[in-house]
Amino acid sequence: MSVQDQVIAIIAEQALLEPSDIKLDDTPADLGIDSLGLVESIFAIEETFDINVPFNANDPGESDFDISTVASIVAAVEKLIAEQK
Repeated sequence: MSVQDQVIAIIAEQALLEPSDIKLDDTPADLGIDSLGLVESIFAIEETFDINVPFNANDPGESDFDISTVASIVAAVEKLIAEQK
């Protein structure tokens, strides 16, 4: 399973949606994911890929980890995986 598919599966689980309902240009808000849900998704992503996400839940704008869309989350995860190898 690709990184993209795994990230989408995690986000879909948090949003209580099917992975097929998730589009790459969706934002967490589009999917009904609140800040707590986003933090839970980040934890699941960290566990799944054994990475450390530099994410500040209190101020997401201060993070290098772009959570604006599903595609940006996938790209950020792929970048972290590459950096941490």
